[in-house]
Amino acid sequence: MIPEIALFSLILGTLCAILGAAIPLFGIVTKRPQLSRYSWSLSYAAFIAVTTSICLLAYSFTVDDFSVNYIAQHSNSQLPVFFKIAAVWGGHEGSLLFWVFSLSLWSAAIAFVNRNHNQAFISRVLIVLSLLTAAFGLFTLLGSNPFSRLFPVPMQGRDLHPMLQDVGLIFHPPLLYLGYVGFSGAFAFAVAALTMPDINIPWPQWSRAWTLAAWVMLTGGVALGSWWAYYELGWGGWWFWDPVENASLLPWLTGTALLHSLIASEKRQALINWSLLLSIFTFSLSLLGTFVVRSGILTSVHAFAVDPTRGLVLLVILAICVVVPLTLFMLQSGKIKPLRLQSIVSREVLFLVLNGLLVVATLSVLLGTFYPMIFQVLNLASISVGAPFFNTVFVPLALLCFMLMCIAPFIHWQKTHFNGTKIKLVLVWLASVIIGSVASYLFNESLSLYVLLVLILCVGIVMSTLLAGVSMGNLAMTVAHIGVAITAVGILLVSFNSTEMSAKMSPGSTVKLGDLTISYVETQWLVAANYTAEQAVIDVVDNNGDRVQLKPQKRHYPVRVMNMSEPAIHSTWLRDIYITMGEKIDRDAYAIRVQNKAFINWLWAGSMMMMLGGMLAIGRRYAKS
Repeated sequence: MIPEIALFSLILGTLCAILGAAIPLFGIVTKRPQLSRYSWSLSYAAFIAVTTSICLLAYSFTVDDFSVNYIAQHSNSQLPVFFKIAAVWGGHEGSLLFWVFSLSLWSAAIAFVNRNHNQAFISRVLIVLSLLTAAFGLFTLLGSNPFSRLFPVPMQGRDLHPMLQDVGLIFHPPLLYLGYVGFSGAFAFAVAALTMPDINIPWPQWSRAWTLAAWVMLTGGVALGSWWAYYELGWGGWWFWDPVENASLLPWLTGTALLHSLIASEKRQALINWSLLLSIFTFSLSLLGTFVVRSGILTSVHAFAVDPTRGLVLLVILAICVVVPLTLFMLQSGKIKPLRLQSIVSREVLFLVLNGLLVVATLSVLLGTFYPMIFQVLNLASISVGAPFFNTVFVPLALLCFMLMCIAPFIHWQKTHFNGTKIKLVLVWLASVIIGSVASYLFNESLSLYVLLVLILCVGIVMSTLLAGVSMGNLAMTVAHIGVAITAVGILLVSFNSTEMSAKMSPGSTVKLGDLTISYVETQWLVAANYTAEQAVIDVVDNNGDRVQLKPQKRHYPVRVMNMSEPAIHSTWLRDIYITMGEKIDRDAYAIRVQNKAFINWLWAGSMMMMLGGMLAIGRRYAKS
């Protein structure tokens, strides 16, 4: 009975979304503005109904209702309860329901916060969001129903995929989806502006906070996914330029450009065209990522293996979300008032150049990701585009962005006078070269030119933000930019200063890796609720005599009949000691892989600072209002 109630709630939520779009739209066409007030009540109703639906699905997971096909495919009675709840979004059908929930959540939040703002405009924003909610609600109901029954009812479920039985599943997908879907807010504000008689209303000001919120969540989702891949997959990698990883990076890049563009649009009425187009394409790229993981056109550890027909429906939704707004843009672009630049050395021009670099970076990742897929779909050939291509194209563009960030705090709106800042600029570059050179020598004794350049630029970003002066007005930018620098240092040093080795080890054997002495103590056998494991007990001692004990595991999941390596990690701010237990070689020996991952935690610390910068910006906006 509970699944039927949940299904009814989803139907009701979808119907509310349809009415939330149809009634106000009818009011616009028939010039009855009083009908626009229904946008608010129907947005709230859709959110309540869809929330009820997803909560009842979670309850059905916790009580092991294997009569529901989706639960039987993604759960097991032995699965810990928090993984049962996380399994709600662990498969295709449940993750699409979470998409509908996220859309209804953002729609209700925008409706509530803007309940006293420009009713005619916000109603149009809610119409767009309601149309999106209705589209995904219908798609879920007609093609991906998570509440379909299974008969005969199995005694036991198939279990959640072992790779997903991790704390990362609880937080990574929700953050990522909320980030993806959050850009629907920016998309809706842009489309609503394009339908207004006067397009020069202050929509960038109203849109910016929602774009910031989506960017913060997407940043957290990407960073958490990277961390999850690092410790869960057992290979010690944090980014592999996998197509699905790239699919999350694409809207992050354009979303970052959109944030800067909206600042210029709000403060100086500049880059309005950029803000409109970036709002459209950022959400479209979020939809593209959804299409990639559900279309069946690629094989990835992140992808859902589903019927390509479902992917085709998503492709149609994506096409509509691109074609209709771009058509409106072409019709309305002539009404946008251009802003004459007073100087080429201004923050408006700086943001324009930055946006250009981020868009080129996006196009390079897009090309490298989808070029092999196009060949595969057309049956032309089987080709692969790997890390060498992405690093060759993407890294120089990132370095150019870093250079702009080094001078950004000293560039002003309209026109920049360097009379009072020349000394600070000289100090920034002098300190950056000295500190970056010393750090490069300490971290990389070969004094690689590449390492030297990146460290100088990262120090320059930090020094420029601090010497330009930190105030409440620029605190968010300062924190976010320093976070970018810290992340870049982590990426650089883990790429150039990490070491590793593999060895056959058994109880009593010892190997060395740099300053580390690794001793295999014993093998233990463990029995957990839904898996068994062989566990190695390994002592690691450095040259200072500091000792840590690590216990990597080789797990066997009997329901899924799968083996998984669970690495053991000892983390400090300077490095991770990362040990993986591989296959059994003979009676008591295993393949053991030891990795010394330098400064890896700086990567995620920097990501957290970027998120903090975004949250400070949101807080400051609402403190002023």
